[in-house]
Amino acid sequence: MKARTLYHDLLDHDGPRQDEPCQDDIDRWLGQAAAPGYRERLRTAAAHSGWWADEERGGPALLEELYALGRVADLLLLDPVGSLSARLRLFTALGMTPFDGAGPFDPFLHEIVEVEQAADRQTPIEVLEVRHPGLMLGELLFGRAGVRVRAGAAHAERGVADRFPLYWTFRRADRPTRDLSQGWGSNSQWSTDFRLDYRTPGGDHLNVAENGSVDGRPELGHYQDLGPEERLLTPAERRELLRHRCLLRTPRAAADLASSPGWEDDLFPYEWRLPAGEA
Repeated sequence: MKARTLYHDLLDHDGPRQDEPCQDDIDRWLGQAAAPGYRERLRTAAAHSGWWADEERGGPALLEELYALGRVADLLLLDPVGSLSARLRLFTALGMTPFDGAGPFDPFLHEIVEVEQAADRQTPIEVLEVRHPGLMLGELLFGRAGVRVRAGAAHAERGVADRFPLYWTFRRADRPTRDLSQGWGSNSQWSTDFRLDYRTPGGDHLNVAENGSVDGRPELGHYQDLGPEERLLTPAERRELLRHRCLLRTPRAAADLASSPGWEDDLFPYEWRLPAGEA
């Protein structure tokens, strides 16, 4: 049973507005997904092992199934009060481990939902409140914890860090999102790959697979293969976008970018990599 089916079942209720119908759909789907092989198949993705490029092990298909599960998770976040418990029940049943997101701010683990601007521009980012927990599947980050933070404008600007488009994301309630499914038909969009970020004993590995490949644009400090809008971002801003999935501050070239309305849509960070050894 594919997660795409559960996503459409939840949509049939015009969004997960009530615990009961939402939980009924989830329980029904879990009963069917409990067929031998589904949870074991998900566990294939739990380790940073190169599985995504292995067609014999079903790597490309698993990337798409993880993306569909990610859409379900996004949908359940649209009503965090009514659906948070259902979200945790679903994904823990599939073998994922929730984490509360408390502790020092970490872009690997934390998605900024709201910024409280500190008076001192140099105040580091501090987690004030966890709005929803994150989820790990072994070493794989499935979903970051949503957090309200306090920060100086030199580190995170209110109105940018919490409102700039969130990439590799299908839906959020209070901000625009971008992912590779957008613009495709009702069937083709489900061929989108899930972004793979791993936290391993040897370090973090960000966005390790794109279209089943480990190849991409590894050095974000260089201009090779970058579009005109991407070239206007500094290397530090491009790294920031890859790590946080959004920009945290007004770009240095904001005046030049303003001459291209909708320039955010022309960014294509989906193949970006950090240089070797940098996490």
